[in-house]
Amino acid sequence: MKYVIFIPDGSSDYPLDELGGKTPLQAANTPHIDKLAKKGLGGFTNNVPSQFTPGSDVANMSIFGYNPEDYYTGRGPLEAASMNIQTSNNDVIFRCNIITQKNNNMCDFNAGHITSQESEILINDLNRYFNQKYDNFKGKFYPGISYRNLFVYSYDNEETANKISNLNTLPPHDIVGENLDKNTNWNDKDALFIKQIMWDAKEFLKDHEINKKRETPANMIWLWGQGRKPLLPDFNQTYGLKGAVITGVDLLKGIGIYAGLDIIEVPGATGFFDTNYKSKGQYAINALDDHDIVFIHIEAPDEAGHAGDIKEKLKAIENIDQYIVGPILDYLEGKDYKMAILPDHPTPIDVKTHTRDDVPVVMYSTTNPKSDLVEEFSEKGVEIGSIVKKDGYRLIERLINDNF
Repeated sequence: MKYVIFIPDGSSDYPLDELGGKTPLQAANTPHIDKLAKKGLGGFTNNVPSQFTPGSDVANMSIFGYNPEDYYTGRGPLEAASMNIQTSNNDVIFRCNIITQKNNNMCDFNAGHITSQESEILINDLNRYFNQKYDNFKGKFYPGISYRNLFVYSYDNEETANKISNLNTLPPHDIVGENLDKNTNWNDKDALFIKQIMWDAKEFLKDHEINKKRETPANMIWLWGQGRKPLLPDFNQTYGLKGAVITGVDLLKGIGIYAGLDIIEVPGATGFFDTNYKSKGQYAINALDDHDIVFIHIEAPDEAGHAGDIKEKLKAIENIDQYIVGPILDYLEGKDYKMAILPDHPTPIDVKTHTRDDVPVVMYSTTNPKSDLVEEFSEKGVEIGSIVKKDGYRLIERLINDNF
């Protein structure tokens, strides 16, 4: 038995006038995904418990079979695992975006999609700057991919580490156009030091050589999504399945690493519009040879939602259908398999950020080949589906037990 979970990140949306009142999932040409919908069952689920911000970290932890209420400790620690950053119990790990600020407002949460090469130069220079500025500076910056970097600060005691882990930091993509001081309205001295680090970085980066060549200056950092490393139960021991993850995003790799899943590195998997869809599909097929379950995550629809780009969102959904879902369905023809496709959360074009709305889900099992009236994978299409809505983290358990 093989299991495949397709995660078209942020693909769920609202009806758009530009698409004749359809959502991108409705408007996109997706014959392979719709074939799966016709063969299987449809409905809704929600991967984000009510007390959490609807982020990809919480939502994908649910899809991987872990209740965020029990295991979520922050976004930063998940990405640190994928970058093989070693941390101690009192280390607080922040996501560190390189951003563009103007007049102390959040202008661009990714500094014009800064390249990884540019970002690495800035991160290394920031480490030198802070080590010179402060005696015994207990923080360190780590370069990641593009604007997605990390910052780790080592605290002397668990109490302070817990306090900072619970600090209300906001995702930069949620506050574009807003005042930065307003969104760091903290009073605690340890929290104010975290703010000071961001403002010190702004002072340093404003005259950096790289910004003399960039149309969108990389002139500040934003620290958010912090936490301490989580302890996830081993996926194989929990579900009895040997699993693998295919993604271009460190966050998803981190969840996989903590869960004991194999991370399949795919050449050209960028986490952006230019990701190598065809290779993702082929590497997933290869992984199914010696794995029971493969999670295939594609970030491009989410990036298109954040950018408000209808054309790119449609293109991403259609590429997922053509180069990933179609070839995998062909490969599994005649074999026993169970399959699900669902976004982690919506990222609507008109909102340009994540929402906590329910997301459509389609499930299919060759061992229990039930179908309902659903004929397409979309928000409207699954309304007549028979899948009972349950907590998102129960997806894997439901697939294993054919409990749709």
